[in-house]
Amino acid sequence: MTTKIHLTGVRAYGYVGLLPEENVLGQWFEVDITLWVDFEAATKNDQIADTYDYRKAISTIETLIQTSKFALIERLAGAIADQIIADPKVDKVQLIVRKHPPIANFQGSVAVEVQRSNKG
Repeated sequence: MTTKIHLTGVRAYGYVGLLPEENVLGQWFEVDITLWVDFEAATKNDQIADTYDYRKAISTIETLIQTSKFALIERLAGAIADQIIADPKVDKVQLIVRKHPPIANFQGSVAVEVQRSNKG
């Protein structure tokens, strides 16, 4: 049985970036994350102990964005994934970290995707 938890639009303000403006002014980051967790028992017994408390993932994401001083968004994404996959209840994690870099005439966003697994 495959059961997943999806969190979308987790936002926090941080100072991760290669450009000097990113380290001084900061910017908003947004994370979408999918957690492969066996919560089949919780679908029947309504017990938090039988699932993953996704508040942990939200707290991890917010804390790492707010406190990290990485130059690369790739490093931030890896740090988030590594910390979340360390929880024994999480079999696999996939996340996308998105930001709007201060690049002249660029109105879009930049995103990176990372995946980690505890199995195979």
